[in-house]
Amino acid sequence: MSEQKFEKATFAGGCFWCMVKPFETQPGIESVVSGYTGGHTVNPTYEEVCSETTGHTEAVQITFDPEKFSYKDLVEIYWQQTDPTDAGGQFADRGSSYRPVIFYHNEEQRQLAEASKEALQNSGRFKQPILTEIQPAEPFYPAEEYHQGFYKKNAAHYSRYRQGSGRASFIESNWINS
Repeated sequence: MSEQKFEKATFAGGCFWCMVKPFETQPGIESVVSGYTGGHTVNPTYEEVCSETTGHTEAVQITFDPEKFSYKDLVEIYWQQTDPTDAGGQFADRGSSYRPVIFYHNEEQRQLAEASKEALQNSGRFKQPILTEIQPAEPFYPAEEYHQGFYKKNAAHYSRYRQGSGRASFIESNWINS
């Protein structure tokens, strides 16, 4: 019997509540944790991150089995949850704590992310440049428990937020129906 080898993927795409479900429902995903990364403080709180003083961004860290679901496929799902042309936040959420970033954990992930970004830019899907940053992974701090699995714990609130923020309509018009 072979030993299962999990890898990590970390993506920031605006509010982390909306970044869990698209990944968690895929095969080979062990876990999707909402949290904070990319900043200069240790164990920041939600309030501290929202204050824009920590340098952190809301992100999800995915533990996955690359034999069942590839990193390349995770990146493709990531793009389809975001507006990659907006570096100032995502949808209704503005500021650096909501900026879009792919945090790579190794050289192979960096190369795949860069190639995917270039392919998206060259595809002509968006008229504006693709501004999503690609950066090395930094320490990741899980968010408070009430943020974990929010789409399941607070389904109605999640659904209203996803619609009201503009995320759902953007995804529908730029990814699903394009």
